[in-house]
Amino acid sequence: MKKFNQEIVKTFKNKTILITGGTGSFGSTVLKKLLKFNFKQIIIFSRDERKQDELRINTNNNKVKFVIGDVRDRNSIDTAMIGVDYVFHAAALKQVPSCEFYPWEAYKTNIVGTENSINSAIKNKVKKFILLSTDKAVYPINAMGMSKALAEKILQARSKISSKNNTILCITRYGNVMGSRASIIPRFYALAKEKKILPITDNRMTRFLMSLEDSVNLVIHALVKGKQGEIFVQKSPACKITDLAKAVGKNLDVDVITKVIGSRHGEKLNETLVSKEEMVRAIDQKKYFKIISDNRDLNYDLYENAGNKKSINLEDYNSENADQLNVFQISKLLKKIKIDFQ
Repeated sequence: MKKFNQEIVKTFKNKTILITGGTGSFGSTVLKKLLKFNFKQIIIFSRDERKQDELRINTNNNKVKFVIGDVRDRNSIDTAMIGVDYVFHAAALKQVPSCEFYPWEAYKTNIVGTENSINSAIKNKVKKFILLSTDKAVYPINAMGMSKALAEKILQARSKISSKNNTILCITRYGNVMGSRASIIPRFYALAKEKKILPITDNRMTRFLMSLEDSVNLVIHALVKGKQGEIFVQKSPACKITDLAKAVGKNLDVDVITKVIGSRHGEKLNETLVSKEEMVRAIDQKKYFKIISDNRDLNYDLYENAGNKKSINLEDYNSENADQLNVFQISKLLKKIKIDFQ
């Protein structure tokens, strides 16, 4: 751990970091961590001027630069990327219902925006580019997952040729981030506080539980250790949604009432972070899975005639077969994070 911390210090020393979608939950959390290092500059790139203003006031650091722009606009991301060493690409439409109702918007942000950001990074000779992805990109059934899956495919395809440009492209993938704006937890807290019914899709439903701090540590791990085209997944505990609801009630000291409402738009019963097919290439690093890149180049003959002889008769890594937390353990975990349910 000490050696890794030294690597982190060395990695960020006198470097310029760009965070797309930098005013979101991840961006504001990673910014706090990065402020501890001897960086040259941190650029917060987003289109929300109100959130930028709030973050600027709260940060109060002249080494942090705020740039208004949109990853959908190649010109604006090109301008922001000049002189940048590392990119954390967090800009995305992340809520399943929003993407289901407006899939074209998900396409423009999650697919076109990612391609723009990758191309800009390569053009500006960025050292390393980390794409933040999601469990929903594995076996995708909704527009959000499909758009993020294609974003991953774009990065992996470019990683096979971007080595000529010396830009390393990597992916981090994680499930439900507790307390983020896309999480059900703040809503459960708000409903339970008002003694309202908590809606449950299915009593069998499970979800991974990951803190924002864990998501930041995963991205930094990928930045320090990642090689071309690799995907990093943190092993996380999981739980039943029914137990999560009970834990929320326990923390508020109220008796929660739940109601099974049935499947919602684009919703899965369980989350999957590593597919069966990816497990063939996955390396178990105790705390993480590292999915190495398929190093065969973009060659149609190899694609058609040179398969991987390893068996794919493996189990995927999902929220049903991961370590399950009980109500007491979930309650304890929730107390460690800040939940905004006002």
